[in-house]
Amino acid sequence: MGSSCSSALVLRQVGAKLCRTPALQDRVWTALFYIIQKLQPSNNSLIFFRFFSRVTSLHSGIYNDPSATIANPIVAFKLVKRLKSEWMNVVHSNEAQENIDGLREGYRRMEGSLPKLEDLQGAAQGLMRLQDVYDLHVEGLVRGHFQQITNGNAVDIYKPPVSDTLSGDDCFLIGKVSYDLEDYYHSVQWFEEAVRLFRGTEWSPENEGTLEDALDHLAFSHFKTGNISYALSISQELLLHDPVNSRVHFNVEKYEKLLDESPPVTNQSLVLKRPDSTNLRTRNVYEKLCQTKGSQPKHFENPSLFCDFFTNGNPGLLLQPIKRELISLHPYVVLFHSFVTRAEAKSIREYAVPGLRRSVVASGVNQSTAEYRISKSAWLKESAHGVVGKVDQRITMVTGLNVQPPYAEYLQVVNYGIGGHYEPHFDHATSDSSPLYRLKTGNRVATFMMYLSSVEAGGYTAFIYANFSVPVVENGALFWWNLHRNGQGNVDTLHAGCPVIVGDKWVANKWVHEYGQEFQHRCSLNPEE
Repeated sequence: MGSSCSSALVLRQVGAKLCRTPALQDRVWTALFYIIQKLQPSNNSLIFFRFFSRVTSLHSGIYNDPSATIANPIVAFKLVKRLKSEWMNVVHSNEAQENIDGLREGYRRMEGSLPKLEDLQGAAQGLMRLQDVYDLHVEGLVRGHFQQITNGNAVDIYKPPVSDTLSGDDCFLIGKVSYDLEDYYHSVQWFEEAVRLFRGTEWSPENEGTLEDALDHLAFSHFKTGNISYALSISQELLLHDPVNSRVHFNVEKYEKLLDESPPVTNQSLVLKRPDSTNLRTRNVYEKLCQTKGSQPKHFENPSLFCDFFTNGNPGLLLQPIKRELISLHPYVVLFHSFVTRAEAKSIREYAVPGLRRSVVASGVNQSTAEYRISKSAWLKESAHGVVGKVDQRITMVTGLNVQPPYAEYLQVVNYGIGGHYEPHFDHATSDSSPLYRLKTGNRVATFMMYLSSVEAGGYTAFIYANFSVPVVENGALFWWNLHRNGQGNVDTLHAGCPVIVGDKWVANKWVHEYGQEFQHRCSLNPEE
């Protein structure tokens, strides 16, 4: 395969494109370079060079922008898949026997930094979430397009500057994730694409699935959705590839018997139905608001809404007022433009990276992860990061609230991954047993949410009952009251974080509690207010 020096050159060229993602660059590139240094000249490491030549061809000219790897969910999914599955195949390949010790030693060093199975499954679920929320056409996604079907025609809802396609094996893996979750609505669609693509290409030893695997899973998925005729025809096709498969023969007999006992159902009654979700009652509104801004009133239509330069009577804002935009009166929602600088946003993101963990939600008296909130978050204390203290002071200036712990929580920094989202929820506690009361400072009276990055598409903050949504405004901040002045929760603040179609969404939340605000946010004489 040439000298180890030329091998290092190949890896340097490919690794430079593979690892532009900041979180991966240092650790993965260093480990990959270490591995190549261990390799000895050999003619048997063909799988190794197949892997890297394929990466080169797939990504030639794609990663000019350092953030492109994580911006497009299709490109990001394929990156995760390569680092989780295909690189492992290279390491454990018999073809690389002469280099196996060096490969495995390097793999062990970098294994902790590589995506795990849950990351790969999460990336697949993220693509399916985008498919659902934005009503995306699966065939379009496979071609790298974000399209909806309108009046029988595929219409682009967004055209990414960086695009990539999915292979049959990619589609098979996505279908397998939904299949294992007994979600046959999605598995049927993705296995159909896998079968179509497998039929038109030669099988690669790096693939985890085959045409036979895809047919087998597709047949059973159709059976579980009630489409016995399709399950039978696909099983019969599978027998042409594997005529001695006794299990498939048994299934064919079972499907034929079922069709004899009852006539096949019509195509109209075979419309695939999406599985239920935790927020089924608000799902349609939520998804509509993620696609549009809903009924958000325009400023020229409602004289009560306005934009101005705001000082809040604070001397610190006299020379440089904040740009304020009143978005809504009920609930009261304000957007502060250019609230943080680009440098401050970057510093907060960098401080948060080492502490990022899967975000949790309140569950009874405990906190736990949940599928309706997909993100990673970290908590930053003012004492550890000076920029956090400056931001806290600025929040106090524009809101007049006491945001120092324990009267407010530490700054929470959140990063949304592929299809990351937060389905409809309240920020304030709705149960007396909520862990929010452990601070002994009352409920969350207000939310101050800063946008630390921009996104190219998606990622709106949707207010469900108020029927409007706000797009991501880089370096801006949203503020709203969670409670009425009488301390009761405001149901109109039910909101959601829509999945990001393309981009890398970072936000920082500051939740302010009731206690400590007695003179800043006074109660009303009207107990109903």
